[in-house]
Amino acid sequence: MCQHQPVCPSADSADRDAARLTAHHPEQGWSLLCNGVLVFEDTGELLPDGRIIAPHRPRGEQAVTAA
Repeated sequence: MCQHQPVCPSADSADRDAARLTAHHPEQGWSLLCNGVLVFEDTGELLPDGRIIAPHRPRGEQAVTAA
């Protein structure tokens, strides 16, 4: 799919999120990368072959105290 030089990472690579945006729809909460990956605002992903990558947003360090 990618016509960029250097070529963007494939949808199967660990750094797939580094591919260039081809469509960005923040009002709908998703973006399409040139490698065919749909990235959602919650950081979940849908790969071109239909596999789902669960959201992987970094967790904030919050102290939880029991009363």
